[in-house]
Amino acid sequence: QVHLVESGGGLVQAGGSLRLSCAASGRTFGVLVMAWFRQAPGKERDFVSAINWSGGATYYGDSVKGRFTISRDNAKNMVYLEMNSLNPEDTAVYYCAGASASKIAPMRDGDYNSWGQGTQVTVSS
Repeated sequence: QVHLVESGGGLVQAGGSLRLSCAASGRTFGVLVMAWFRQAPGKERDFVSAINWSGGATYYGDSVKGRFTISRDNAKNMVYLEMNSLNPEDTAVYYCAGASASKIAPMRDGDYNSWGQGTQVTVSS
C-alpha cells in the first residue's frame, strides 16, 4: 500500500503561480503512474495531469495544458505540480493519486488505487 500526502496549496491571485507537492511512502516502487486530480465543491472530480514511472510521458487535461507542469522525483518519492497563470476556475481541492497497474487510462480516476487527502487551492479574482 502507498500513502500519499499533498502539500503546497493555498491562496493565490489570478495570474499567479503555485507549486503542489505529493510525498509518497510505503510501497512506492509499485506506483507506476502518478497523477493529480481536482474537485471543486459540488463538482465531479476532474483529471489534471499524470506522469509515468520514468517521467518520460506526461498527460494533461485540456483546461490546464500549457499552464501546468507535472514532474516526478523517484529518488525522493515525490511528484510535483507546477501551476501557472492560475484563474478562479482552478479553485479546487487537489488530490494526488497513484496507480500500481501499468496499463491504465491516465485520465480515469477509477484506475488509481492510492489517494492523498487533498490540498486546497484557492484562486482569487
